[in-house]
Amino acid sequence: MDNLLWGLQTTVLGMGLVFGLLALMWGLLTLALRLDKPLDSTPPAPPPEPPQAPEPAGAPGIDGETVAAILVATLTHRAQRRREAAPAMRSYWPGSLLYASRWVGAGRARQNFGWRRGYK
Repeated sequence: MDNLLWGLQTTVLGMGLVFGLLALMWGLLTLALRLDKPLDSTPPAPPPEPPQAPEPAGAPGIDGETVAAILVATLTHRAQRRREAAPAMRSYWPGSLLYASRWVGAGRARQNFGWRRGYK
């Protein structure tokens, strides 16, 4: 019973010191923040507005619908190439490296075999 009381006293003393120091630091930081306020209480001026970019001149002979069609075709082609890139970059079939996880295997493959464009 004597050891239990000594242990409880030590625990209360230790936790009391820790939380007391935390409260002291909290008070000191609050005081430092109050003393650190700027003396001038006027709000800062709003930042100046950026200059407006000039309107780009359209290409002669191309209407808006043609430009939109070109943009859609380009984005579609880019998305298709992105989907095709994963199998082209693989050195090993996924899951064939049974001695390592897929993440480790992918990292090792990237270190050992660099990707080259169009090596088929």
